[in-house]
Amino acid sequence: MNKAETILIIDDEVQIRRLLEITLSANGYKISEASTGKEGLIHAATVHPVLIILDLGLPDTDGIEILKKLREWYQKPILILSVRSSEDDIIRALDHGANDYLTKPFRTGELLARIRVAIRQSMGSAEDPTLTFGSLSIDLASHIVKKNNEIIKLTSTEFSLLALLAKNEGRVLTHQFILKEIWGMGYLEQTQYLRVFMAQLRKKIEDNPTKPKLLNTESGIGYRFVG
Repeated sequence: MNKAETILIIDDEVQIRRLLEITLSANGYKISEASTGKEGLIHAATVHPVLIILDLGLPDTDGIEILKKLREWYQKPILILSVRSSEDDIIRALDHGANDYLTKPFRTGELLARIRVAIRQSMGSAEDPTLTFGSLSIDLASHIVKKNNEIIKLTSTEFSLLALLAKNEGRVLTHQFILKEIWGMGYLEQTQYLRVFMAQLRKKIEDNPTKPKLLNTESGIGYRFVG
């Protein structure tokens, strides 16, 4: 990853922008700032940031509307940083294209880790047929999953579910997004159905299914694959 790339901060709080500027600059990133949604859209189109940090409580328009407008053309990661912490707000942002969501106040170490994962994922080669996470490997072309070089037998649905999560490493995928991608629009309310398959998948790939390290639950929202 080339850390010389620019991160755009869209947030009306001066203190937050200063904190982010100090933290990100110290870690080798260039910074561009905007205090309104309108200004943020202009900066996004002109500085071509590698990632956008977006607040939802902007003075001129709701951050979700800015997120929607950005996703009409901006394909790189967008990380929401907001005081809004309700499940509805988080799900709404993720369903409208946010890659991740952190609530204020936040830990700078966690923010930096989320940024690294999002940028690494966006720069990864989509043509690489094998994803490797420690002892776990997922061959997307041959549909073969191995752990410690031993093949794990997965059903077609289990493989599709694992592949979807792994290809979105570090990103929270909502229940509705997963259900739509794997089973179709007719299953959007079948969250219990999804939980059953996640439990089966954890039994097969986790060292301790009751304390998963790869397939993490984001309570009330969805799941996150942590490589």
